[in-house]
Amino acid sequence: MISKPRGTRDFLPDEMRKRRTLERMFRDIAERYGYGEVKTPVFEHLELFTIKSGEGIIGEIYNFKDKGGRDLALRPELTAPVTRMVIEECHSIPRPIRFYYFDNCFRYERPQKGRYREFWQFGVELIGSDSPLADVEVISLAHTMLDKTGIEFDLNIGHVGILRDILSGVEGKNHIMRLIDKKDRAGVEDYLRKTGKDEVLEKVTSLMDMSGSAEILDEARRFTGDSDKIDHLKTVAEHLHNLEIEFTIDLGIARGLDYYTGVVFEAYAEGLGAQNQICGGGSYRLAHLFGGRDIPSTGFALGFDRIAELFEYSPEKKLMIAIISVPGFEKHALKLASKLRERFCVITDVMERSVKNQFSHASSAGCDYAVVVGRKEIETGELTIKNLNTGEQYLMTPERFIDSLIQSASE
Repeated sequence: MISKPRGTRDFLPDEMRKRRTLERMFRDIAERYGYGEVKTPVFEHLELFTIKSGEGIIGEIYNFKDKGGRDLALRPELTAPVTRMVIEECHSIPRPIRFYYFDNCFRYERPQKGRYREFWQFGVELIGSDSPLADVEVISLAHTMLDKTGIEFDLNIGHVGILRDILSGVEGKNHIMRLIDKKDRAGVEDYLRKTGKDEVLEKVTSLMDMSGSAEILDEARRFTGDSDKIDHLKTVAEHLHNLEIEFTIDLGIARGLDYYTGVVFEAYAEGLGAQNQICGGGSYRLAHLFGGRDIPSTGFALGFDRIAELFEYSPEKKLMIAIISVPGFEKHALKLASKLRERFCVITDVMERSVKNQFSHASSAGCDYAVVVGRKEIETGELTIKNLNTGEQYLMTPERFIDSLIQSASE
């Protein structure tokens, strides 16, 4: 037997109904914020991702040479492809550009709970503004989406520029920021002590300890002096408070990537174990790396699979009708099914079962009504209808039956 590749999943109808419900919910919210959907190729030139994330990413992704010898890769994320698209296709679109996307991505890494080799991202990009209002809009949009799911989550916001200012002149700054982003306090202390940066260590650990404190920005200002970055984050925080969005200021969020330049944010949910991050985003400048002019952007990606795992879904019950065809009257049964399908979900027999077995299958399939089509029904013009939920059986013309279903659905 050939099984599915490691790190991938099959989704049966019940799971797909849940995922589509979640997807439609996110699409509706994004579009109410004025964002339009975009789609990029499943594979891109490998260089697109190595320029963005470094050569080290090659060991983490699916890359290959095509028949022309070109180095390509299955997309591991969507920010770089969307930025490439903006440079290539969006010269005449007025700023800011508001895009959203929902697609599958691929990473070659060890599968574990909440982490797969094929996974789905729902994300947005607001391109063309470096105003605090852009950060507020994107964070508000992410919060609205997560809040709509009913999942309990914590939202943390920070500003990578503040951290970079404190680490200015320190050798291995990017390495330290990655340690801070991982909350590896021991690693930060060990590295900075070895380099003799005790003063910097005191500042960094103080801010790490003050995550969530109302005084954290005052403490940061004590370390950096007057700072437009602190003013920027303070403005964002004030707007979020005004929108009654709950969040924690955490200046230890570094996002681990050099192209993030400003406000950054993450959301975490309970019930997922170690892989509990369900949203990550922030302000970045990426276009210049791909040959475009420098464009300020803000965006985020939702961990769709992790959210789907936590999302409590009660499917809407849809009326289902089974057409029971007496042998020899299949063409009449199919014609009636075609008419009913203009409004309702209808199944017909394709196994050439007996009438008794068709009734049995209709019950096991969860149908609400069984409608018999045979000689008597054709001659009298009245259908034999059985309510499979109550056991009641009666005769009714097709028109009256349809009217009764419509009336019942509207009540």
